[in-house]
Amino acid sequence: MALEHQRSGTKALELPTLIFGPVEIHRLLRELESLEDFMTQAHIREAGKQPTLPRTSRLLEGLAANNNFNLLVTEDRARLNAFLQSIEQDAPVIHMSFAADPSSAFTAKIVAWLRTNIHPYTLLNLGLQPTIAAGCEVRTSSHVFDFSLRNRFAEQRELLIKALSETKT
Repeated sequence: MALEHQRSGTKALELPTLIFGPVEIHRLLRELESLEDFMTQAHIREAGKQPTLPRTSRLLEGLAANNNFNLLVTEDRARLNAFLQSIEQDAPVIHMSFAADPSSAFTAKIVAWLRTNIHPYTLLNLGLQPTIAAGCEVRTSSHVFDFSLRNRFAEQRELLIKALSETKT
């Protein structure tokens, strides 16, 4: 559905950069399911004995606000749920591994770039791989790109050995 909106010309829903990976999508789907369960139970309860509305996460509130959804409206929750399920199933996922955890500002910049240049619903899976020293490795469903310092040294091994041997003489 979400990806169909993009092709059909109707206003596409926006996926904020704070929601950058499959983990956040799963968490939001669980949160929406809990909210839906609460609303169903609240509808069944007798008047005057309504419990307080459960707190929603900043991510869910931001997603709803960016797309002009009201989480108290059943149809809006259903559309948001369908959107997130479509993202979970159809969105391209890119895996990036770094030697250390990237900052949230850096991650937001990468996600913004990917969504501008690759696909508006691109999801990013982050990983740690200390052996790469510096740089990163990028994996898609069909290719691996190694931008690590380790790989660069391996590619230039002969040149590095030659330069080191010249400095010894």
